[in-house]
Amino acid sequence: MKISGFTYVRNGFRYGYPFIPSICSLLPLVDELIVVVGDSEDGTRDAVAALNEPKIRIIDTIWDEALRENGKVFAQQSNLGLDQVSGDWAIHLQVDEVLHEQDHARLLQQIKHADQDPAVEGLLFPFYHFWGDFNHIRNTRKTHPFEIRAFKNTGGYIRSYKDSQGFRKYPSQAAYEQGAEGEKLRVVNCGVPVFHYSYSRNPSLMKKKAEYFSRFWHDDAWVARHSKETPFDFNEVDRLEYFDKPHPVYMKEVIAAKDWTFQYDPSRSNMSFKDRIMFVLNRWTGKRLFEFENYKLIRN
Repeated sequence: MKISGFTYVRNGFRYGYPFIPSICSLLPLVDELIVVVGDSEDGTRDAVAALNEPKIRIIDTIWDEALRENGKVFAQQSNLGLDQVSGDWAIHLQVDEVLHEQDHARLLQQIKHADQDPAVEGLLFPFYHFWGDFNHIRNTRKTHPFEIRAFKNTGGYIRSYKDSQGFRKYPSQAAYEQGAEGEKLRVVNCGVPVFHYSYSRNPSLMKKKAEYFSRFWHDDAWVARHSKETPFDFNEVDRLEYFDKPHPVYMKEVIAAKDWTFQYDPSRSNMSFKDRIMFVLNRWTGKRLFEFENYKLIRN
């Protein structure tokens, strides 16, 4: 059984993405790793090439910034990588997502088990969404608790769904291009967490990143209206939890280079009344009731 990895990145240094740790966390798991590198001006491509890793194959692309509706450019870049994989299984990480080295053996075992089960099409991963620093996570209805990050590459036409959040299966390439909704993949929960560092940056850099990437969902007028002079305020959030578990070893240098201080103030919570009720219900039941799921969970 051959396992392929794929990811995409553009100007990773400029916007503070831990793309090298992300790539390095995938390498021990895969036989090949497709890295789609968009037109960058900050040395991103050179850094990937400097890893001098024979498993890595770089695909050079130019981002079409006209694809500004619903983050379509991210799905496009993901699919360019997916088109190049040759393995029986594909593992995808976005470049702010990192796997823990202690979970590698368990994940490989899960893939082997799933490969023998014709009912399983993919694996579901729980997420740690870091917010503000490396010691707080956001675990509310404003974040996705699970996503598909590994799937069989041996049946059906699988494409990145919407803005590259997850994946679905389509009858054909034509059906996908014509806007078909696609079929949710049948998955099992592998229990291997993804460490997601999308909101773990210096507040000034977070502001720069957020305003730039908002242009891929909104037009210039919207971006101008919502632009702020002040740095990103990490306390404009619904609820955070303290995180005290060990991070992946690949993040050691990134965490050591932290150059800002975040003090969480729960009194500033902006959680709506409705979400407060749902949050309590979720804690009582252990489930996020009435929440959209882009997968069919057949076994926990």
